[in-house]
Amino acid sequence: MSTNEKVAIVTGASRGIGRAISVALAKEGYKVVVNYNRSLEDAEKTVEIIQENGGEAILHQGSVTDPEKMKEMVDTTVNQLGTVDVLVNNAGILIPKYLMMTKPEEWNATIDTNLTGTYYGIKAVLRPMIEKKQGRIINISSVASISGISGQAAYAASKSGINGMTKVLAKELAPFNILVNSIAPGFIETDMTGDFPDRMLEEYRDSIPLKRFGQPTEIADFASFLASEKANYITGQVFAIDGGLSV
Repeated sequence: MSTNEKVAIVTGASRGIGRAISVALAKEGYKVVVNYNRSLEDAEKTVEIIQENGGEAILHQGSVTDPEKMKEMVDTTVNQLGTVDVLVNNAGILIPKYLMMTKPEEWNATIDTNLTGTYYGIKAVLRPMIEKKQGRIINISSVASISGISGQAAYAASKSGINGMTKVLAKELAPFNILVNSIAPGFIETDMTGDFPDRMLEEYRDSIPLKRFGQPTEIADFASFLASEKANYITGQVFAIDGGLSV
């Protein structure tokens, strides 16, 4: 491939925010590696949408909780496409429960997927990015890491860890021109929020100054900006896109 072509990896890209980010990056000329864990059908739909818009994408199955799968994904990407310019750590889970009701295995699953999975993804792309002396790492955090939201203790802990890691890595990787930022979405209309009880959804919506949930494309547009040359002087930041919830 030409060294002028751009390549992005998006984890958890089979639906929701991950799908929207994949499509947005493809529209900006990126060849997108669509990572998924369970649903091949959903992941293929993401690729189909990208191709319908004139973009290119390849699939890669693997849980972000498996470091060998993450390394394999990056190695395959470099071998097939020549490089990795952007990594979007989007894969995550939310088990909405009060802390006293949260089981140890639910806590561990949340931390393993959201925080440790982000670490595995970043660890895997560092060598090719450092060798190239260029790269963008975009971590999908959550407004739960900024504002206390009842029933999301494990989720908030995992996403707060991502924010802390983002700031440290921004300093560690700046000498290699690798920019690291976090996006902290508020309540976005996805399958994840669709699983919430109606009473909880109404309570959350009422707490948002704009009185609506966001759309996945509103997160994707900002991720696309952070991946662009317009964001060349931005690193180590956590950007809340939440309709004013964290104000």
